[in-house]
Amino acid sequence: MTTSALLKTVDYEQPLRAADAPQAVNAVCTTKHAWARVPQEPSPTERAALKDKIRRLLKEKNAVMVSHFYVHPDLQDLAEETGGIVSDSLEMARFGRDHAASTLVVSGVRFMGETSKILSPHKRVLMPDLDATCSLDLGCPADDFSAFCDAHPDRTVVVYANTSAAVKARADWLVTSSCALEIVRALKDQGHKILWAPDRHLGGYIQRETGADMVMWGGSCIVHDEFKGFELEALMQEHPGAKVLVHPESPAAVVALADAVGSTSGILKAAREMDAKEFIVATDNGMMHKLRALNPGKTFIEAPTAGNSATCKSCAHCPWMAMNGLADVARMLESGANEIHVDPALRVRARVPIDRMLAFTAALKNGQVPGSLVAHIGAA
Repeated sequence: MTTSALLKTVDYEQPLRAADAPQAVNAVCTTKHAWARVPQEPSPTERAALKDKIRRLLKEKNAVMVSHFYVHPDLQDLAEETGGIVSDSLEMARFGRDHAASTLVVSGVRFMGETSKILSPHKRVLMPDLDATCSLDLGCPADDFSAFCDAHPDRTVVVYANTSAAVKARADWLVTSSCALEIVRALKDQGHKILWAPDRHLGGYIQRETGADMVMWGGSCIVHDEFKGFELEALMQEHPGAKVLVHPESPAAVVALADAVGSTSGILKAAREMDAKEFIVATDNGMMHKLRALNPGKTFIEAPTAGNSATCKSCAHCPWMAMNGLADVARMLESGANEIHVDPALRVRARVPIDRMLAFTAALKNGQVPGSLVAHIGAA
């Protein structure tokens, strides 16, 4: 059984499209024309000075940088150069929890900062821009989601990491795209019926792969939702030897064309291990920096989000991720601004599904049978 419910439609102020404004030739999908506040690119001299300043401030403030794969390459490189990490949202939070630093600088979007704070309540968590958010988070308001859960009291609530602390607090389990299949399959094998939120494409993929009985929220990522199956097929014909790597937040027609479907870390692993020199990648183009850096002998092509008449063939970059910049990191560290706070009572409840996921993935890594990890955990 699979049903879908979209309780709230969120209208985003999209960039002008050429069809709507023929004079706005350069206004289609480009991040710099998007509704988010995107920092101006620094000059080479400014960039070097900002990086030096940030390095100094990180040491002075006993801080470490954790950056997501989708943010600007400057922030990815600087995180690794200064002893931090570039990773997915789960590993960002886990790394921050286990690191000795007393301050975490989270370059990403707001739910990532909240997750870091939930796992490290004693640490200061700072972000370059507190308005950097996520369409999946915005499209799943806590009150509406709670009502949705109340309407299905017999179901185990599984939510994706791309949600607010308040939504996580209403869940039984948290998952990321790297562990969602294993957790839902284990729950299904123990007889659980699932209430899934918020990404309908990822939920649909999990349901198809596991056969689980799932009721689904109807959200989507504004980046991955734009990938087009028919355009991808055309690109594949132009590159017949290329392997196709797809993030499961993409529509089913795109996932069906993939040689490998996986999370950001899964895509990196596939690119490293697959016997091919050319890859078409359907995820946020922020991933291209790390893919190319780790695989210098391979070519990576962005999957298309638009047809031949568009002014850009692939516009797959999150405008909120693009709000993270060097100048804001330096300003934030210097002033202590943009600190993430999570209500203590909410934080305690939100940690429960996170800890369940962490325990599950750790035990799975150590060879424990998945079913034994969920047998005694029902709906909260």
